[in-house]
Amino acid sequence: MFASLHTATLATRRVQSVGSAPRLLTLVRAALAARRQRQFLARLDDRTLMDIGLTRMQASVEAERPLWEVPPAATRAWAL
Repeated sequence: MFASLHTATLATRRVQSVGSAPRLLTLVRAALAARRQRQFLARLDDRTLMDIGLTRMQASVEAERPLWEVPPAATRAWAL
């Protein structure tokens, strides 16, 4: 009983420690991609924004969002 409990504890710790780094990397990649897209969005002219259905105000609000506000779909897209 002790050996199996000890083995299970070690296995759980390994999964937790290994799982954290890839998740963090995924989140960082998604945050940087979102930042690049927001910067690009901020540089679009009014006509292009109109073509994609956004106003200058909407584009500005999106472009000013902080780096750590990453949509959940973006983190799934960058999953390893």
